[in-house]
Amino acid sequence: MPSPAKRAFAEWLGTALLLAAVVGSGIMAQRLSGGNGALALLCNTIPTGAILVVLILIFGPVSGAHFNPAVTLAFVWLGELSWRRATVYIAAQVAGAIAGAWTAHLMFELPVWQLSQTVRSGGGQWFAEAVATFGLLLAIMGCRAHAPASVPYAVGLYITSAYWFTASTSFANPAVTIARSLSDTFSGIALAGVPAFVAAQFAGAAAATLLAGWIWDNDQANTSPT
Repeated sequence: MPSPAKRAFAEWLGTALLLAAVVGSGIMAQRLSGGNGALALLCNTIPTGAILVVLILIFGPVSGAHFNPAVTLAFVWLGELSWRRATVYIAAQVAGAIAGAWTAHLMFELPVWQLSQTVRSGGGQWFAEAVATFGLLLAIMGCRAHAPASVPYAVGLYITSAYWFTASTSFANPAVTIARSLSDTFSGIALAGVPAFVAAQFAGAAAATLLAGWIWDNDQANTSPT
């Protein structure tokens, strides 16, 4: 079993690479799309979904490949992760997400320190974040119950889809949300919008965890996420 240090590092590095892909592809998309917002979003979506599959395949055997405080807290709720380990995971995820956003800035020769000016607010977007995170957690729980090897692909495909069917473009991750507030690029979110997004994400994750416990209460996952 990997050591606690290796698990924490896997969460840090995996989340950093995820944000480098999210922010970096957003910057590239904006530069190449010629002002076409739909094309830019598509170019941001595909790398995000693809990198999630790769990262979960790489780091799943090490840490469970959460890369998301909402996922980590769901496993605490299920009794599969201690609060102590969850605290370390969440700290690593947030730190990794910020490092990933800054890495993207450096790659594209932008100022490292930025604050996003992109306003993402309103009841529709908050509800969208709850829906996005609800669906993400449900996909994870359902696949773990019946087809654990499919989790990486289900997560990547779900996020690819949710980019387009949610009004918020599916952040679905508190660490990602915080880091994107520090990037005044295509994928950014103004700092003032972060608390409501994060609250909605945790609400969606809690609802999905409750529902999953009812639907698959007699099923046993074939792999542990921790």
